[in-house]
Amino acid sequence: MGKPNLKISEHCKQSHTIEFELSGVNDERWFLLSSDRHHDSMHCDWDLEKKHLDEAVRRGAGIIDLGDLYDAMQGKWDVRSNRDACRPEHQHGNYLDRLVETATDFYKPYAENMLLLCPGNHETAIMKRHETSLTERLCERLRLHGGSNLYVGSYSGFVRFQGKRKGTRASSKIVMGRHHGYGGGGPVTRGTIQTARMANYLPDCQLIVSGHTHDDWRLTIARSRINHVGTPYIDHQTHCRPPGYKDEYGPGDGWAIERGHPPKTKGALWVRFFLERPPGSNDTKLAFEVQEAK
Repeated sequence: MGKPNLKISEHCKQSHTIEFELSGVNDERWFLLSSDRHHDSMHCDWDLEKKHLDEAVRRGAGIIDLGDLYDAMQGKWDVRSNRDACRPEHQHGNYLDRLVETATDFYKPYAENMLLLCPGNHETAIMKRHETSLTERLCERLRLHGGSNLYVGSYSGFVRFQGKRKGTRASSKIVMGRHHGYGGGGPVTRGTIQTARMANYLPDCQLIVSGHTHDDWRLTIARSRINHVGTPYIDHQTHCRPPGYKDEYGPGDGWAIERGHPPKTKGALWVRFFLERPPGSNDTKLAFEVQEAK
């Protein structure tokens, strides 16, 4: 399909609306949700990244990234820096500039599909130390390569997916709460315990996505609700975490091994939006499903 037939608008850096039309119950719109690409890391799987980005173009999918697109740990000011872990193309005195230049070269074929790039803790660390936003610098360049619909988001926020049936005024929406993520994930729970907390303070969201811990899971919570005319009903809130494209679990040594970290899965998430007709109703409403991008 190529260029996505989507319209995105910004209310503030924390809130965006994406609008699209669906011709009927057999039509669909796709989005690629990613986090923790760590693109400039030696441990990032560029081939898998490209596979999913190429598929996003074929599907006409919008691309939303939730932060840590950059690794940005190999500057001389960073106590974690290791020249052996720095890609050759970044081993220059203008390290931060090179990160933006090489990321632009990689992502510019997909600029038309990119809708929202958000900072993660690796980007905010650069902002804190060097007073520049790698996320803003990348977006500025990608906008010159066809990314006219590309916005920079905040560390956390909301995206409203507004689906309209073609030829009608009727529309319905799905609200996604997004957060780059926090904490260590937990060796047993892998961060799923956070769903109980987030469900409590994000009651208006049907979909909640967070990253940061490089875990990979999807979990659905059923909720008992009551509508504006007093009719009880059950709805569902889906929580998910895309794993990212970096896995530094090495063959016997390395930082992840020394810290006792396990190997991680790699990839992102697909979200498919479609119209469904509830039983006993002639109306349609917007629905979604989350799939693993692998």
